[in-house]
Order: sequence, then C-alpha cells, then structure tokens
Amino acid sequence: MREFATPLTTEIPGTGNLTDDVVNNAREAADAVVFSRNTGDAWLDVTAAEFLAQVQDVAKGLIAAGIEVGDRVALISKTRYEWTLLDYAIWFAGAVTVPIYETSSSLQIRHILSDSGTRAVVAETPEHVARIVSVRAELEELHHVWSLADNALDVLTQLGQDISDEALEERRTTATPLDLATLIYTSGTTGEPKGCMLTHGNFMFELGVAVDELDELFSDGASTLLFLPLAHVFARIIQIGVVKRRVRLGHSANIKNLVADLGEFQPTFILAVPRVFEKVFNSASQNAAADGKGRIFDRAAEVAIAWSRAMDKGRPSIALRVQHALFTRLVFKKLEAALGGRCFHAVSGGAPLGERLGHFYRGIGLTVLEGYGLTETTAALTVNLPGAHKVGSVGRPLGGTTVRVADDGELLFKGGQIFAGYWNDEAATAVAVDRDGWFHTGDVGEIDDEGFVRITGRKKEILVTAGGKNVAPAALEDRLRAHPLIDQCIVVGDGQPFIGALITLDPETVPAWATAQGLTGGITTTLIDNPALRAEIDAAVEDANKAVSRAESIRKYTILSAEWTEEGGQLTPSLKLKRSVVMREFREDVEALYLP
Repeated sequence: MREFATPLTTEIPGTGNLTDDVVNNAREAADAVVFSRNTGDAWLDVTAAEFLAQVQDVAKGLIAAGIEVGDRVALISKTRYEWTLLDYAIWFAGAVTVPIYETSSSLQIRHILSDSGTRAVVAETPEHVARIVSVRAELEELHHVWSLADNALDVLTQLGQDISDEALEERRTTATPLDLATLIYTSGTTGEPKGCMLTHGNFMFELGVAVDELDELFSDGASTLLFLPLAHVFARIIQIGVVKRRVRLGHSANIKNLVADLGEFQPTFILAVPRVFEKVFNSASQNAAADGKGRIFDRAAEVAIAWSRAMDKGRPSIALRVQHALFTRLVFKKLEAALGGRCFHAVSGGAPLGERLGHFYRGIGLTVLEGYGLTETTAALTVNLPGAHKVGSVGRPLGGTTVRVADDGELLFKGGQIFAGYWNDEAATAVAVDRDGWFHTGDVGEIDDEGFVRITGRKKEILVTAGGKNVAPAALEDRLRAHPLIDQCIVVGDGQPFIGALITLDPETVPAWATAQGLTGGITTTLIDNPALRAEIDAAVEDANKAVSRAESIRKYTILSAEWTEEGGQLTPSLKLKRSVVMREFREDVEALYLP
C-alpha cells in the first residue's frame, strides 16, 4: 500500500469565516479593483469598498425577508457578477448557499430544493422561475423566489433598509470554520445527486494552502475570467481564492462571446475543464486546414510537443530551438492572442487532460497546471505547481494532505478539505469516508517516487473483457477526443470478447473539414460512410491504441450521427460523460458491435 504526505507549512485560521476576506479587503485596500463587471457594453470596475457595501445591502434584505442562520438559499444562474455578490451576501446573512446549474430541469430543481429544505431562491431568468414555479407546490419550505430579471438585488436592498449595521455584523460573525458554507449537489453521473456539505473551514483550509503554493498565479496585477459554471466547485474555489487575494475577477456568461471577452479582459490565468482545451486545439487545427495551412499547424503542434518533452529532459537541441522560434511567430502568438495576449498559466481540472495536450500547451507558452479533486474534497487534493510540474500527472498533494493507493488501486485521501458528509445521508457518508478518516475517491491511480499522482481510471468504470483483461476506458477515450473531428466517445467491452467504441463527431469542426474535402451537408449517414472520414477516424483509433496493449485496444467502432450534450442529458455541466445514460440510450448500438 503506497502512501505520500505533503507537510502543512501554512497557518490555517482557527476562527472566522469566508466573509472576513471581503471585510479585510475593504479595510486594507478600499480602492483596489477586485472585480470588473461586464455590462454588455463595457467592463465596469468594482472596488473592494464598493463590493462590501453591495454585499451588505443585499444581505440585509435577506435578513429582512426572514432568512435565519443556517437557512439554505439557492442560486440558479449563469456565471455572472451577481452570482458572486449573492454568494457572499448569503454568507453575510449567516445562511448556506445551494448552487443549482442553470441548465437543470424542473425535476432536478425539485429534488435539490426539496432535499436541502431551501427557504429562498434567487433565479436568473423568467424561464428559470417558471421551472421553480412548476414544482413549487411540492416545496413546503420554500418561501421566496426572486429573479435577477426582475431586479432582485434592488428589491432585496430596498427590503433591508431597516436592518442595522450592528444586526448584520452579528449575523456575519456567527459562522465558525465548523459551520456549513454551501451544499453542492453532485452532478449525478452515478445516480441521484447527493448534497455535499462543505464548511467554511473546508474552504479556509483548501485556499489557505492552495493560494500560497500557487502564489505565482496570484501575483500583483493578476486577473482571471471565470466562464465555467459557478455551481461547480472548481469555479467556486477560484472565485473565493481570488477574493481572498484581491485578484481582479471577471465573469463571462455566454461561451459564444468567450474569445471576445478574453480579448477585452486580458486575464493572466484561466481555469477550464479539459474539453475546453481540446476544443481550442481542435478549432485552431481545423481553421488552419480551412485556410490551407493544415500541414503548417500540424508541424507546429509536433514542435511544441517536442519542445515541452525536451524541457523535461534538459534542454532542446539547436534545431528544435530554431523551429520553435519560427512557429512561435507563425502560429503560437496567434493562439496566445486568442486568450487575451497576457495569459501564461491555466488550471485544468474535472477530468484528465492527457499528456499530448499538456505538452502542446506548455510548448506554445501556456503552462496548464493540471490538478485533481472532487466536490467532496472542496476541489483540489493535488495540483501541479509552476515549480513542481509533471505533464501527464495531476501533481502532488497540497500541503497537509495525504494520498494512499489501496490494495485494489483506489486513491484514498486525508486532509482538512474533505467534506463534512452527505446531507441527510449517513449511509452514503460512511461509504465515502471510512472509520480511519480516509476518503474513498472511486478513482484508480498511482503515485511515483516524488509523490506525483496519476489517474489511470475510474474504479466503477473498469471494463473486464470475456478473457479477463481489465481495461480502463479513460486512456483510450482521452486520446480519441483529442482528434479534431471527434466530439465524444465511449469505450465498451465489459464481458465481451474485445473492446469497442461509439464515437460522435464534432459539429463545430466537421463542416469545415467536409468543405475542404469537397463534401456538402451536415453530419449525415452519407458523410459517416465517406471513405475519407473513415480514414481519419481509423487513424485516430490507431493512435489511441498505441497507448494500450493489444488486449486492451479498440477492435471495432461505430460512428453515430447523434450528438451527446448537456441538454440531451448525456453530459454533466462540467462536460463529463454520463456513462450509464449513454449505455442505456445507445444499448442497441453497443450490442451491434458484437454481432457476428
């Protein structure tokens, strides 16, 4: 049983709560710009003093509305400035934030609001309100529904005018590190969502360590643009971290405007899930191909990867340095410009990034610091650091955190960021955290001699072929998704004589490729059967198979005309595949792979 522990070198506060950061910022640097708010026409700066005043006004409104200490208040909205403002206002009022993905269905909303006993909801749009109203009769504890579209912040501010500063301060200081800060429901990839109880102390431990070890990202003049859902713990931890360190924060609610927003905001670092980095690479590749520069881009990508690999081994050769300098001017600078021109670090989490992409981005000058964590662990357990980085790994444990590989390969962790348990579900909590305090992640991995962790698969997703071979599908799926024409895939073969795969095509990159091939139309059966497309996917499968043994390799695949999306229910909001849903909906396609 292999184990590695990183000592705690940062002092973690034993008192107070997350609201202290907002108060301290206004006291110590009242005029510091801590947010830039996207008004649609311009970015409006918000100082530390202004943010505190706005938070206090909204918090007073919540108190006046009858929100008590420990009450749950839900937020359902896209990523925007008001989300962050409300999050802190809820904490100032002594309450608990329950984030809900803005894409959630009425049934999902009903489950979360009912299970959590939520007293009030702030929703973004009339459509969100309609989803809540449709199930409100079943929610006896829900007293208020406010809408940002109907000026919820102004309504709450007006409502709280008679609440004194002293009464608010008494509420604000009620919570201790042991008290619940938020109830985040899992995305439901393995069944009905469960509420993860994260305390103020969980966040204080996580960020007390993380912002110290990632100090280079939070330096003077640093800024970041959030575009991932704030209902996800990954985006949430960055939000709280940048408030703690007074890093300028912006929000981008519409992914279609992301490139323009990045160009205007010019962040110094970003965070994203691996699928975003895959999409950026694939789009750049296909745009180059459409302009007749596909070979140049492909060669530039190989040079970037070779450069990064050479950096791990010492120093690139003279020939490689010359090529790298050439492609920096021709290709890499354009990619840097697409991220705003000032972005030199990125944080990736939520799923494995893959070595090839990791080396590519580092080779063009953007170091992607891959980390690993779950909702139950207040985001990161491990992370690569600028000065301690291994591409392909998820880094070493954060300070004060211990990792162990169990006899069956499962990764177990101990640390102050481990959650307080599942809401109203002691049985599930006992399964997740054993009697010795080890949190069971459900992921399979390994630890090298220097303490770097690698994720090799999901314990419950290990396939066992009819021949008894154990296969981790993630290694194959990650490499397949890296191909510009492939959107999603699922590797199958549990109890079968060989490994197979279902593949969907990328609706953003395939049309440009088809046009370049002299083909017309969308993703149709005719296109799927086209020999040129088949050759591309054959090459992608062959490349993926290089990562595994012959017994683990994909022998047969099917290209589907379907698209797997969050709206369709096949992907989570963080773009992870819901394997059980796909296997149920496409059972006949899987069975067809094994017909004689």
